[in-house]
Amino acid sequence: MKGPHRPPRLSVPLRRLLLLLLPLGLVLVTWQASQVAREQALQTLVREAENELRLSAAGLEGHLTRHDYLPQLLSSREMIKRFLSGHGEQNPMPLNRLLDQFRAIANVSDVYLLDRHGTTLAASNWHMENTFIGHNYSFRSYYTDAIEGGRGRFFGLGTQSLERGYYFSAPVWLDETTPDARPDGVMVIKVLLDEVEESWAEQDAELLVTDQDNIIFMASRPELRMAALLPLTETERQNLLAARRYADEPLSPSGIDVYEQRPDGSRLVRFDTGPLAEESYLGLSRHLEAYDWDMHILKPLGSVYQAQWLAAALAGGLYGVVVLAGGIGWQRWRLRRERELFAERERRTLAQARDELERNVELRTHDLMETNRLLSDEIEERRRAEENLRQTRDELIQAAKLAVLGQLAAGINHELNQPLAAIRAYAENARTFLERQRLEAADANLAQVVELTERMAEISAQLRQFSRKSSSSLTAVSVQACFRYALRLYQNRLHDVEVVRDWGDEVWVHADLVRLEQVLVNLIGNALQAMAETPEPTLILSVEVEDERVFIGVSDSGPGIPEAHLARIFEPFFTTKSPGSGLGLGLSISARIIRDLGGNIDASNVPGAGARFTITLPRMEKPDDAQPSPIQEQQSHA
Repeated sequence: MKGPHRPPRLSVPLRRLLLLLLPLGLVLVTWQASQVAREQALQTLVREAENELRLSAAGLEGHLTRHDYLPQLLSSREMIKRFLSGHGEQNPMPLNRLLDQFRAIANVSDVYLLDRHGTTLAASNWHMENTFIGHNYSFRSYYTDAIEGGRGRFFGLGTQSLERGYYFSAPVWLDETTPDARPDGVMVIKVLLDEVEESWAEQDAELLVTDQDNIIFMASRPELRMAALLPLTETERQNLLAARRYADEPLSPSGIDVYEQRPDGSRLVRFDTGPLAEESYLGLSRHLEAYDWDMHILKPLGSVYQAQWLAAALAGGLYGVVVLAGGIGWQRWRLRRERELFAERERRTLAQARDELERNVELRTHDLMETNRLLSDEIEERRRAEENLRQTRDELIQAAKLAVLGQLAAGINHELNQPLAAIRAYAENARTFLERQRLEAADANLAQVVELTERMAEISAQLRQFSRKSSSSLTAVSVQACFRYALRLYQNRLHDVEVVRDWGDEVWVHADLVRLEQVLVNLIGNALQAMAETPEPTLILSVEVEDERVFIGVSDSGPGIPEAHLARIFEPFFTTKSPGSGLGLGLSISARIIRDLGGNIDASNVPGAGARFTITLPRMEKPDDAQPSPIQEQQSHA
């Protein structure tokens, strides 16, 4: 009878081989696990770096693009053209103050005007020690590009302020109608880059921007600015110093060392010297085509090293567990065979669950990246839409004023034709009296001609005053003066209308004269249209003061506003007029103007009468140097 079957024993050579393979297997497993973890961590870091680099590049381009149109806008100002045409005989201080005011509103560093030879005539920093006035910048490319008729761009250090900035320029034309015409000056805007760099400091990465010469002129670390990303040759250094782009900066090498170039375009770098010398980084670059720049991002590799060590430790621990389990299993193979089979099935189940979890995580990560991209596109689209909205709003306000002028054209034509006919009659009579040597009669006729021409000048001055553009500053404005001006515009349509002036002494509000006049002209014009079919039309203009508020009322005796339309009366393009009689923008623009002035406007119906519009504005005390009323302004125009 055979004895019990015993498990086979390993031979001595096999046991020695096994003892040799076990540590080698541990080294191989931990090294392989660390490499896999390193690759996965690097891929994750590359995706994060790409997202951050794309967003930072979009932020930089947006910061610069929003100032691109400013030089061309300023170059079309009539005041600048007048000064440029005769700057030797004019005081530059009003233009200096205008440029300084524009600099503060646009939030830029400097605004200055060059003549056709590149010398600065006026600048926003006229009052500073390092003012640009008198300095010649014909060596700058933004001057040469603009004086050739194009729009210039340039970046570098200012020769006076030694501040890094980006320059936009545009030509100033006094006469561009002739074929060989050349610009007579250049308008320049300088934008500082510190604001963008301050936002970079909040990121867990280092951001650099280099030019076509590999000079780091923007960086999240101040120590890296004005350094060469790669060492410069002596010829390249001398060329940069001659161009004065970076003044006399030494442009020392940054000390970067690329020790691994990866297939996905990223690279692993370290720095031999400088503030980044203690750590290694993952580097990515993005080319900014519009500016011929390269934007670089450096992500620290600390998370990658941590993932490698963690993966090696886990793999080593798992390897030790497997080896120990194998040894115990070998010793107890007969007794625990079924248990090991069961454990194997469990391990397979866990592996499948882990694979499924990894697939779900990868899918979710892809969805989040796509959502992030769509959000970035939406932010950029909304920024452009807001910019277009502001521009369209200003154009609509001016268009509404011109529309009112069009409505007044027929009446103004009648007002001008009567004096013209009378002037002709008086002139013919004066000739007859001169032939008959009746000098006193001829002089009386000529005096009548002078009086009629003054009346025509008064009418045209009212139109010029109404059509002018308003300023952006708010001052003390007389409400009664604005009412009187609006009534003069409609004086030819008020012959059959009873006008009730329900106001006392002069009341002053905090507003803009031109915009408040426009609103009152619009409301009075609407009231006159509403009373076109009323037998006894009555226009009531009222001013009431309550504490620090002023209520300005315009009421009519027309049919009123239908209740269903009261809620929509201030909506853009909402109108009850027949097609071709209006666009429905007057009340919408008026409401927007009043809100910009810090007040509000309401519409209601007066029981037994017509419609009433009430404007509420902040009250102001009468200033010591009160601005001229519309009557005075009109006389100065005449």
